[in-house]
Amino acid sequence: MELPQESRKSRLTLYIIVALLLGIALGFILNKNYLQDENAQLDSLALQTLQLQAQHLAETDSSTMLTLEATKKALSKKQSELLSSRDKKIEPFSLLADIFLRLIKMIVAPLVFTTLVVGVAKLGDINSVGRIGGKTLLWFLGASLTSLLLGMIMVNLFKPGEAMNLPLPDVGESTGIVSVKLTLKEFLYHVFPASVIDAMAKNEILQIVVFSLFFGVATAAIGEQGKVIITFMDAAAHVILKVTGYVMNLAPVAVFGAMTAIVAKQGLIILKTYSIFIGEFYFGLLVLWAVLIFAGFIVIGKRVIKLIKQVKEPIILAFSTSSSEAAFPKTMEELQKFGCKDKIVSFVLPLGYSFNLDGSMMYMTFAALFIAQSYGIELSFATQISMLLVLMLTSKGIAGVPRASLVVIAGTLATFNIPEAGLALLLGIDPLLDMGRSATNVVGNSIATAVVSKWENALEKPAD
Repeated sequence: MELPQESRKSRLTLYIIVALLLGIALGFILNKNYLQDENAQLDSLALQTLQLQAQHLAETDSSTMLTLEATKKALSKKQSELLSSRDKKIEPFSLLADIFLRLIKMIVAPLVFTTLVVGVAKLGDINSVGRIGGKTLLWFLGASLTSLLLGMIMVNLFKPGEAMNLPLPDVGESTGIVSVKLTLKEFLYHVFPASVIDAMAKNEILQIVVFSLFFGVATAAIGEQGKVIITFMDAAAHVILKVTGYVMNLAPVAVFGAMTAIVAKQGLIILKTYSIFIGEFYFGLLVLWAVLIFAGFIVIGKRVIKLIKQVKEPIILAFSTSSSEAAFPKTMEELQKFGCKDKIVSFVLPLGYSFNLDGSMMYMTFAALFIAQSYGIELSFATQISMLLVLMLTSKGIAGVPRASLVVIAGTLATFNIPEAGLALLLGIDPLLDMGRSATNVVGNSIATAVVSKWENALEKPAD
């Protein structure tokens, strides 16, 4: 006998949580035993590198400085070899998560395209698209500014970077992260696709959204002939959602692999080393959740609590895999069960993955100002507001970019003459921070979809 939908959903959530805990436990065991030698050598190399940096800053003799530079390069090479060796040892666990994420990415582009085309076409005309799009972007703009501003307030309140008290690094020191330049040309190229096939191949969500909007409006405009396209796209979307159901059954295995790999490499000690920063950032995320839930409460009332309960499984999945993208198909399904009409969900949620990454937004101001504090760089209130506005622009459409937040932060640091090498302070704990960011992105987009549904009188009673 087939289990009821709610029972299957509860079981999957339970399996994900169990896999999360088992992954942490196994990761801890591997860290203390299987990877003990590599981790000890990496810790020793990190200490030696810091000592060399201090000597380099104090040294004035050119020949000695060249010797120190050569030693530094040798240490860097040895560190790369050890990291590669460690990664190879736990590759089987990383592969579990990687395969799952690849399967999810396989689904996301066609799902965004088909559902958004159907959503736009069902809205009927360009006026409806403009009206709903305007309301959606208005909410996104408010949520993004709130997230960025809250990150700025929190980092100024807690001042986590002051305890680091680091000397300014060498000008040429690299982090290995390519920064992005803030130019109008680059921004527009990132928005408008030269080829929709290329955009889908690279999972460029924002470009897919732009093409889908044009395609959906055109489909609605041709009238009777467009109904054939709508029927086909609607059927295709349901097929892809069915595929999503098959892929989601692998979620607990992926969560287990991801958590085992992270904890095996980093160990629980990293939580202790950066506990203040991690604790303050997660407290900031909880405050952001409260703000978003309160904003949702103003529009949809007490149902906002039911909404958070409804999307708990996508939230846990996003947290466990450090990927908002992994939770996208399931979030879409749960929002429809909550009572949001499919045409609104199909329109708002894909847009949210390009314009409304609330957790990532908050992290950007928090991290950029933390790095400035770590080097004792004082930034005026006006400069911080300028940074906030720059991040507001450069962060759009980053959902498909690997380690997107770090890439955008790198570009912003360069713009404000803050050492990009400071990103090295966050590389070790970024996977742990990314988990909270990804879960918050799901919460923000879920509330946004429910709010726009309410504004459009398209929020119905929950589905059975």
